Parts: sequence; structure tokens; C-alpha cells
Amino acid sequence: MDMNAVVGSHDLLFLTLDTLRYDVAEETAARGRTPNLTALMPGGQWEQRHSPASFTYAAHHAFFAGFLPTPVAPGLHPRLFAMRFEGSETTAPGTCVLDAPDLVTGLAGRGYHTVCIGGVGFFNKRNPLGNVLPGLFTESHWSRELGVTDPRSTEHQVALAVSRLDALPREQRVFLFINVSALHQPNRHYLPGATEDSRASHAAALEYVDRQLPPLFAALRRRGPAFCIVCSDHGTAYGEDGYTGHRLGHPVVWTVPYADFLLNRDTAP
Repeated sequence: MDMNAVVGSHDLLFLTLDTLRYDVAEETAARGRTPNLTALMPGGQWEQRHSPASFTYAAHHAFFAGFLPTPVAPGLHPRLFAMRFEGSETTAPGTCVLDAPDLVTGLAGRGYHTVCIGGVGFFNKRNPLGNVLPGLFTESHWSRELGVTDPRSTEHQVALAVSRLDALPREQRVFLFINVSALHQPNRHYLPGATEDSRASHAAALEYVDRQLPPLFAALRRRGPAFCIVCSDHGTAYGEDGYTGHRLGHPVVWTVPYADFLLNRDTAP
């Protein structure tokens, strides 16, 4: 993908499925439980990658510096985006190089309207720390109904995203970032009868998220074309080798699903 041809001509969507484990994403897709995402992913499969960090705040700082999850195969892997700095070994001819401290600022400098729809606490704008990442964007949104405790959080996030996309002129290119919160604990409410979070409720949360996404992709197609990145920022442990949670070095935390794809404009009347 030559991102120099994409930037400026396409809307950009960056969707982080916060805390989604690669193994759960892969198994759920293989069972046909996430049909909306699977239909868009190249080959209908997630790509296995390594996250640059083990928890949300650090991972997103890396993402916004151009360091998306890295393919698991050894070797140097060209990046889609890079901030200009000397000595980069993963900047290639197809890399969009921005003269900016971060991706959001760089895209704004290229004429993009930047929108953040927050999810987990690092995007809640309720304290100085919760304002750091949203503060990069031209406009940012957070409310309790978008956060981890609302069982309908993804539905609310998508509805807000659609309203903002539809409100902006089509000729105005948009960089839309959404941090999907539903997969993060607590996720037990997505599995009937569950009293605690588990790998199974994590999978049920992903199925819920998949059901909510079609209106978002439809809105992007109405404006189109769009280039979309969908990935996790890190995984989480549910008792593997005695570990629970994330911000730790277990493989289930560092290994994440990744996909990118193009959406063409819907030209139907």
C-alpha cells in the first residue's frame, strides 16, 4: 500500500479494539462469529502482530508516532506512517512521512479534520492524564455511555461516529479514531449468566462489537473512499500461567490481531 497516494485522497479510520487478544479474535472469526469484520479483512483473516506496548496509554503513544503493531515474522517491516527522524530503518517509499511530532498533528497539517471518540479511561478527559491522547485531536468525545461500564458502549460510539461523519462535507477529508471499550474488563455482561470476566466473555464482547459496526462502514462508504486500520493495542490474560490482566510480558498480552483494508465509495443513489 502506497500511503502517499492514500493520504489526501481518502478518509482514514483507525479503530482500536482495546484489549482484544489475537487468539480469541482468530478463533471467533474462524467460527463465523464476526462476519462483518471478516468480510472486510484480506483473506477473511486477522494478521498476527506484536504490539509495541502492553497497555493502552503506551501502545497508543507508539501508534500515534507511526509504530503500529509489527508483523510477527523476523526482519524489517516497512511502516504505513512515520514521523520524520534520522535513522529510521522501516521508512520505505510507500511510507507517508510527516513533519510532525505525531500522526494526528501531521494529518491535520495535510488538511484532515481529526476526530477522537474515546472509550477506556485514558480517553475520558476527566483529568490531565485522560486529556493527553484526546488533546491531539481537533475534536474529541467521551461520556460514560462510551466507556467500559456501559454494555451498549460500541453502539453509542458508532452512532456518534456516524453523526460526525455525516455532518462534515464530503470534500473535507477526515481522520476518525475510535477506541472501542467493550472488550476491556468488565466484559462479563456480554455472556448471559457470567459472574466474572473470562476468555469466553471476551469472545462474546467481540461478537457484540462486530454486530454494531455496519453503520460505521456504511457511513464511510457514503463519503468514500476510505482506508481503514483495525487492530488491538494489547491483549489480556485470564489466568494463563497465573497471570491476570495486562501491563505484563505474557505472549497473550503482546500478540494482537491486525487488519487494514480499503472501502470504496458507495455510488448508489
